[in-house]
Amino acid sequence: MTRYLGAHTIDNGGIHMAVLRAGKAGMTALQVFTAIPRFYGDKSTIKPERVARFKSALAKTMIKPANVVVHAAYVLSVATPEDEKWARASAGLTKEMERSSALGVGAVCFHPGSAGTSDRADSTKRIAKAIVAALETIDSETRLLVENTAGAGKTMGKTAQEVGQILSHVPKSLRGRTGYGLDTCHLFSSGYDITKSKQAFTAILGEFEEATGEAPSFFHLNDSEGELGSNKDRHVLIGEGRIGEQPFEWLMQDPRSSGIPLILETPQQNYEIADDDDSPDPYDAKMMQLLEGWTRN
Repeated sequence: MTRYLGAHTIDNGGIHMAVLRAGKAGMTALQVFTAIPRFYGDKSTIKPERVARFKSALAKTMIKPANVVVHAAYVLSVATPEDEKWARASAGLTKEMERSSALGVGAVCFHPGSAGTSDRADSTKRIAKAIVAALETIDSETRLLVENTAGAGKTMGKTAQEVGQILSHVPKSLRGRTGYGLDTCHLFSSGYDITKSKQAFTAILGEFEEATGEAPSFFHLNDSEGELGSNKDRHVLIGEGRIGEQPFEWLMQDPRSSGIPLILETPQQNYEIADDDDSPDPYDAKMMQLLEGWTRN
């Protein structure tokens, strides 16, 4: 089984520097932002020279473009019943697909957002509508993937059934260009006890696979500061939270973690790294060593 391990590395100095830092840490997968994550980015294009720097940096590493995930902006709530907000969020998601396709990466992942005052079943259709709009507008090899959520408030994508419902509204002609990924912290915080036993952990992954008709296309590897079912999206280093190390070891042994990006979104030690410093973050290096140990077992 092949494991593609990486992290959402710091992009001080540009996304090409995020690539070089990941490469220095021995990573074979990577996650980046193409725009500021707390803005819609619905009008932000990506300059050709930025694309060239990114691709040139990637060529110096062991990271294949297919194993790079772009995380869409957090504010893109395509679940919302408010027409104006939905239109802008949908435009932002499409623009993200445009930027990410220019970079030639494997996938974009996104949080569906909040259903607000609306019916959750109706919200799944609005999320799918935004997926369809993005895929129809931007024809590329880059896939658009739903991420499960920690379930705070009225956020969508909390359960296997909800993720399955969202994807069920995407036409068959576009279905191969979408899918989903799972965040371990979100699973635990939304009430899935992935710590109980290996059998229980495997069954939870199976529940998502059955509901969607496919295995996950990526994993986010995060321990959880919050308790089981807390709905808190608070990431901590693996082994320092409520999940602990064992479930991550189980995941490394599960065939569904093979051949897809496995991305750490855990804290960094040095957020103020100089723009021209391509050294890996010590915390990332520590987490990579831990994960690599389990892949060799």
